[in-house]
Amino acid sequence: MRYKEAWDLQLQLFNERTEGRLQGKSLPHCLLFVEHPHVYTFGKSAEENHMLATPAMLQSMGADVHHIERGGDITYHGPGQLVVYPIFDLQQMHIGVKAYVEGVEKAIIETLKHFDIESDIIPEQIGVWLGKGSTNERKIAAIGIKCSRYITMHGLALNVNTDLRMFGHIVPCGIPDKAVTSMQHEKNSQIDINTVKNILGKQFAIIFGLEYTL
Repeated sequence: MRYKEAWDLQLQLFNERTEGRLQGKSLPHCLLFVEHPHVYTFGKSAEENHMLATPAMLQSMGADVHHIERGGDITYHGPGQLVVYPIFDLQQMHIGVKAYVEGVEKAIIETLKHFDIESDIIPEQIGVWLGKGSTNERKIAAIGIKCSRYITMHGLALNVNTDLRMFGHIVPCGIPDKAVTSMQHEKNSQIDINTVKNILGKQFAIIFGLEYTL
């Protein structure tokens, strides 16, 4: 699904839940899974010079560019990457934004454990990382959220079978001296993205106390 189409769907679900709360309704939480065609997104704190590709290069790649309302810098989405957009009402869950982000991080970490990939968080470096404390720290998942009135939008991007060369056109998440990796790269094997999706969905359900239904 193209990025703008998914973004519009998020906004629709977000607005429905905002309006529903005003009417005293408790609507279900939503967990959207998607792969995007090539797209680069700029968060609210993004630096324009972190885009290294020229407009002509982006056009030749067929890559879209969007400036959006999530936190964070610039990132890439594309085929082989599992992008997840939780539209959660944190007020219903009785949790704050910090606990929510920690839950998202844990869901990714626990999912990667199923594939014997050990990951962790690094203080002051948002996302989920491999090789913490080594000279080869590398990011496997990016996190960028928006939360308004305790309803969330945007979310995470987990590199499953992502073409890592596409990150060479940006300074990923504004961090110039860190590498980016994928599950495929770490395991030296193609990973079934639907399996990853199902495991990650179940981890979200466990961590946030939800019932996961397809």
